[in-house]
Amino acid sequence: MSGVFLNPYTDYGFKKIFGEEASKPHLIDFLNTLLPAHHQIAELEFRNTEQLGLREYDRKAIYDIFCQSSTGEQFIVELQKSAQNYFIDRTVYYSTFPIQKQAPKGQWDYKLSAVYCIGVLDFTFSNDSAGDVIHTVNLKNQHNEVVYDKLTLIYLEMPNFNKEESELSGHLDNWLFFLKYLEDFQEIPNIFKNTPIEHACEVAKLGKMSDAERAVYQNSLKVLWDNHSQITTAYGKGQQKGREEGIKQGIKQGRDAEKRTIALSLKQSGVDVQTIAKTTGLSVAEIDSL
Repeated sequence: MSGVFLNPYTDYGFKKIFGEEASKPHLIDFLNTLLPAHHQIAELEFRNTEQLGLREYDRKAIYDIFCQSSTGEQFIVELQKSAQNYFIDRTVYYSTFPIQKQAPKGQWDYKLSAVYCIGVLDFTFSNDSAGDVIHTVNLKNQHNEVVYDKLTLIYLEMPNFNKEESELSGHLDNWLFFLKYLEDFQEIPNIFKNTPIEHACEVAKLGKMSDAERAVYQNSLKVLWDNHSQITTAYGKGQQKGREEGIKQGIKQGRDAEKRTIALSLKQSGVDVQTIAKTTGLSVAEIDSL
């Protein structure tokens, strides 16, 4: 296990940096760079990451980090290392648990506290995202006006963040730079000095781990590598299958073109359409269109 700092994209690393009591200042500082002014966090309380449904046979959700501010706003923070079908659907589903749990027993006026779902993604949604790093999703009307601001989904597409240290232009940039390149740092960048990010770097130092912590981290790192290997293998198989299908499709297209050429020649020679159809396998409509 070489390097100076841990990999924040491992489950262990992410929770070490953001999900422990001693890491609350990091999490608060990070979230505040993403939140609007009226929902800035002063204090946080970690909540049970395993959320049960309303009935015993309902499905449950297990979050990476789940916390609540002193003013009642709730935050789900998820690390997603690889693309997943229906990932946004999953985020919306996860957000329903803290929403439903706000209903008290007895009379209620349906007033809800805000829920934020923040996803740190080590992949991009698609090639159409125009290189955006941050995607903020709210409920809007046909005039693009936010009609409900108590459920907000925020996705960080980390592969799209490519700034150098000299290009960083704010505290959010600093956090994104930290997440993207922490494992590659040989020392703490000067730009982090006297900020919560400096302390996050100290927490992330491999040299400060106990033997037990190193064992847990090493296992978390192995899971990350194994998942990456499985994805790469599946992608390679998909490419090979695509090539094979492409060859088959090309052969079929060549045969179809040959049939049309023969049919046209026969048609120009005065052969009747029915005979051409039997000879080439083309339909009468296809022959008439030649």
